Amino acid sequence: MIVFENLQDIVLVGHSYGGMVITGVADRVPERIRKLIYLDAFLPIDGESVFTANPTGRERIRSMEKDGMIVPPWVKADQPFPKDVPQSIKTFSEPIALKNPKLKEVPGVYILTVDPGKKPDEDTFFIFAERAKKRQWKYLEMIADHNPQWSKPLDLVSLIEGNK
Repeated sequence: MIVFENLQDIVLVGHSYGGMVITGVADRVPERIRKLIYLDAFLPIDGESVFTANPTGRERIRSMEKDGMIVPPWVKADQPFPKDVPQSIKTFSEPIALKNPKLKEVPGVYILTVDPGKKPDEDTFFIFAERAKKRQWKYLEMIADHNPQWSKPLDLVSLIEGNK
């Protein structure tokens, strides 16, 4: 879509698994991306999959598997749109292939959501926040659960608006 619609100067936001997606997109068209915003998300390097990037979460993810699909507890068939849907477990085991050296030139922001009462280093995505810091990206913390788009949407919008 980015190429066919001739989109330029794009800000991509990836939440959770979406970090894998925006990294792959930016690898393909880095010249069209103004900024990447990772919201409590995977920040992969070449050759990593979700399972290899954070092996400590593998069992938790596998516990949500049903018939080859990941079905998180919040996914309900009777929810109105917009809603989450089951996702193939293969998307968690397939490694990302990053080939474009210009990907490193795309600026990024990492927003780590930290559950109230917890420390940032207790968060599942802390290792990716640390990876972002090593890249000299802007790092932000938000006291919220993993899904601030539901639990704190106005706070999240303000944070993103101030960093795009």
